[in-house]
Amino acid sequence: MDLNGVGLLGAIIVGGLAGWLAERFMRSNMGLMMNIILGIIGAALLNFLLSVLNIYTGTGLLVYLLVGFVGACILIFLGRAIRR
Repeated sequence: MDLNGVGLLGAIIVGGLAGWLAERFMRSNMGLMMNIILGIIGAALLNFLLSVLNIYTGTGLLVYLLVGFVGACILIFLGRAIRR
């Protein structure tokens, strides 16, 4: 199984790290599972949005971390906007 050049276990670890960094950056308070979910789904969301704009992100752990971080920040922002 390969997710953007990163294996499944790597996606879970890097997604959790990206979610945790986004949580700290956005001053949110979520658990470990939510950080992992935010990082992985955030990376998938941002990859989709960038592919619509014909922007290729590349592969690798650092790229996945950066894309997951930005995507998780977007998801946290959207979650806050919907709750208000």
